[in-house]
Order: sequence, then C-alpha cells, then structure tokens
Amino acid sequence: MAQPGGSRPVTVSDVQQLVKRKDEIEAEIKACYELLEGQKGVGMNEPLVDAEGFPRDDIDLYQVRTARHNIICLQNDHKALMKQVEEALHQLHAREKEKHARDEAEALAEAMSQNQSLPQAFAKVNAVTPGSPASISGLQVDDEIVEFGSVNVNNFQNLQNIATVVQHSEGRPLSVTVIRSGKKVHVGLTPKRWAGKGLLGCNIIPLQR
Repeated sequence: MAQPGGSRPVTVSDVQQLVKRKDEIEAEIKACYELLEGQKGVGMNEPLVDAEGFPRDDIDLYQVRTARHNIICLQNDHKALMKQVEEALHQLHAREKEKHARDEAEALAEAMSQNQSLPQAFAKVNAVTPGSPASISGLQVDDEIVEFGSVNVNNFQNLQNIATVVQHSEGRPLSVTVIRSGKKVHVGLTPKRWAGKGLLGCNIIPLQR
C-alpha cells in the first residue's frame, strides 16, 4: 500500500485499509484497558507496589506491565496512523479537485471544437404551438436553423425566403437542420393546413450575427 509521500498515488482503497488498521488498533487499546480493569481496576498510573513497597500480590504484575506498555505503543501507532489518514484524504481531495478542473477544461475544449465545426445558423425558432406541424415534427423553441429546405446561411436574405419554401412545399416533407444544445439535429417537417394559423405553427426570427 502506498503511503502518503510514496511513489504511487494514494487510492481510496489505501485510505480504507488505513481506516481498517485504525479500527484494529482502537480495538486492541480497548482490550488492553479491559485487561487492566480486570486486574482490580488498575489503570495506567496506579502503583504496582503495596504500602510497604513490596510488589502487589493481588494482581498479575506481568500482565499489567505488558498491557500498559502495549497501550503506550498502540497509542503512538494510532497517532501516527491518524496523521497518515489525514494526509491520504488531503491527497485524494487535491487529486479529485485537479481531476475535476481537468475534466472541465476538456469539456470546454470539446464544446469549443464542436462549435467551430458546427455550420452557421441564420434563424431561430422562438415559439412552437402544441399540436402544430412544427411541434409534431419535433421542432423545439431555441432551435437554431442551419438549413430549411433549400435555404441556408449563404442564400438567406430575410424570412420571406423561408415563407416561399413553405408555400411551395405544402404537403411535402422538408429537410430542416437545426443546432440544438450544441449538436446538429435533422428534422422532417411537412408544411400543411391545421387547426391554427399558417402551415407550420411556429415562429421563426432571423439571427443577428
């Protein structure tokens, strides 16, 4: 297992092992204190000699001394281990923060790359009436129009261009390409009479570039 400051980066598994060892040490310390309690309740500091200075014969001196020694050693181990856990968690947190920043930078670079490769839109949908031909085709508010039948950024002059295409395509599917949430989406739109106004049931506005 890599320790903080070692050559291999600390992993979550490493931290879990450190915590497991910490729990084991705490259990060992508890067992030692229980052993002292079983020896007439002597703790870490009670004298092991009687009033006359002779070794006490009512307790197991060897067990008491061993338990006391073990407690001191284990407490030192516990303190060192807690420091390791703290350093390992700090490393993990720092690395997670660094990874998050790197992921954000990569996502931004990818988005910029996609934007550079996306065709230029010339108009935008700012309203779609439910149940209309536009709604049924899947056209959505905020879709940016790249191609509307034969109309594209190179030949678009004004909204009359789209109106002309719509009138000449009544009852026939039109190929419409839009940019939605940074991605190119193709929509099959068939202009036709419906309960509402016009042949589409959506409102399109030119984009100011």
